[in-house]
Amino acid sequence: MRIATYNINGIKARLETVTEWLTRESPDVAIFQEIKSVDEGFPRSAIEDLGYNLETHGQKGFNGVAIASKLPMEDVTRGLPGDDNDEQSRWIEATVIGKTAVRICGLYLPNGNPAPGPKYDYKLAWMERLHKRAEALLASEEPAFMAGDYNVIPQAEDAKNPAEWLEDALYLPQTRDAFRRILNLGFTDAFRAITQGPGHYSFWDFQAGAWQRDNGIRIDHFLLTPQCADLLQNAWIEKDARGREKPSDHVPVWVELDA
Repeated sequence: MRIATYNINGIKARLETVTEWLTRESPDVAIFQEIKSVDEGFPRSAIEDLGYNLETHGQKGFNGVAIASKLPMEDVTRGLPGDDNDEQSRWIEATVIGKTAVRICGLYLPNGNPAPGPKYDYKLAWMERLHKRAEALLASEEPAFMAGDYNVIPQAEDAKNPAEWLEDALYLPQTRDAFRRILNLGFTDAFRAITQGPGHYSFWDFQAGAWQRDNGIRIDHFLLTPQCADLLQNAWIEKDARGREKPSDHVPVWVELDA
């Protein structure tokens, strides 16, 4: 099972980019963030005509997540548990049935800037809810993962210039600590299980020639339960996507599971 997570930065702005990518790379499952569309406004047929089942959790103009799967999907749920008043569309789950059933959780974690402030408070509260959902996934003892744009730079090696991010919500100590607390429950960072060292990024800002200078950060992650980590065959970042026509500021991050 070949799975990619991809912050597309607006489905309507990048529909051709996304359909061309789906056609070229043909993932079994694609997890999208920042679709920036309500469910009824999402151009479903463009994705479904390529052979994908599609589930969305959208929001007008902001946020929004989706899962497209060539394989059957069951038990789809929307919204991260823990706050019934949270109106932001940032979480979607489904069980994808391949050789093995895998619980897929797609997420778009809050950015949190400016920090300190209400947006950062929301980010940390959201991460606490994510921690509780992570504990429940582990308790299920089933192959499962949480994937998406975490808006977290885990370590200094995950940024070309860490000093530029010292005051940013993506790299503040509280952010990295909250991420590490989830990881230390027993999850595997799929990319780091395969590839170590600096120089590997999944996001380059549109400003200040970041892509041309390779001034990137790694903020798109797959966190795997132990049962899912046992199925891990490969993980990689599709860096070349950033240099294509009308790219997102993120690139797809992939895992391959024996599932």
